[in-house]
Amino acid sequence: MRLANKTALITGAANGLGEGIALKFAQEGANLVVNDLSFLAAEDIAEKIKGIKKKAVPIQADVTKADEVARMFEEAVSAFGRVDILVNNAGVRRDSDIHAMTEDQWDQVVETQMKGCFNCVQQAQKYMTRESYGKIIIIASPVPSGLGEPGQVNYSAANAALAGMTVPLAMELGKYNINVNCIAPDFIVTQMTRDHVRNHDMFLDDYKKAVLAHIPLRRMGKVEDVAGVAAFLASEESSFVSGQVIGVKGGP
Repeated sequence: MRLANKTALITGAANGLGEGIALKFAQEGANLVVNDLSFLAAEDIAEKIKGIKKKAVPIQADVTKADEVARMFEEAVSAFGRVDILVNNAGVRRDSDIHAMTEDQWDQVVETQMKGCFNCVQQAQKYMTRESYGKIIIIASPVPSGLGEPGQVNYSAANAALAGMTVPLAMELGKYNINVNCIAPDFIVTQMTRDHVRNHDMFLDDYKKAVLAHIPLRRMGKVEDVAGVAAFLASEESSFVSGQVIGVKGGP
C-alpha cells in the first residue's frame, strides 16, 4: 500500500471529490483526518473509512476561519502525531452573472477557495517543516473551464489563484522536502456537477451529450479518476514532481 503509516488531512471530505480521495487514501493504507462544515457529514465518511479497517478522525471546521483551521491541525497531530499529506479540497460555487452577483456570492467563493487554502497550507507547513516531509495537494477547477461558461467570475478567479499559488509554494517549501502540486479536474460527475446542471434546467444525460464533443476521450470523468492522481501525488512515486498543475479532464 502506497500510503501505509501516513496521515492525510482532507478538507471538504464529506462528499464528491473529497470523499473519493479519502476512500482511495484509506485503501492505500493512510490514516485520515476528514473535515467538513458539518460534523455529522464528516462523521459519516469517517465511519465508511473505518469500515475498510483504517483509522479516521472527523473534524468540523470552517476553513475560512484561521483559528478553526489551527484547532483542526492541532487535533490531527494529537490523534496521529503528524500530518504528512494535506488535500486542500474545500470549495463552493455561487454562480451569477456579474451584473447580479452580490458581494456575499463573491466573498463566499473567494474566501472558501483562496483564504481556505492559505489557512490550511500555512498550518500544514508548520508541522511538515518540522518533519522535513510533506505532500500538499490543491484541488482547483481549470481556468477557463472546458465549456467556458458565463456567470463564474468569482469561481474562475478563485481557482486561478489556487493554480497560481502552486509554483511559489513549491519553490518556497521544496527545501523542506515538501511537494506542492495542484489537480485541476473538469467534466467530472459529482454532486456539484449535478447541482450545476439542475440550476441550468438540464438533465445530466443531456449535459453529458453536450460536453462529450469537448472531451477527446469521449466520456465524463469519475471521482475515481481524480482520486487516482491524488494518490500518486501523495505517494513516494511523485517524489520528484512539484509545482505542477495537472489537468484531469480527458484530454489537453
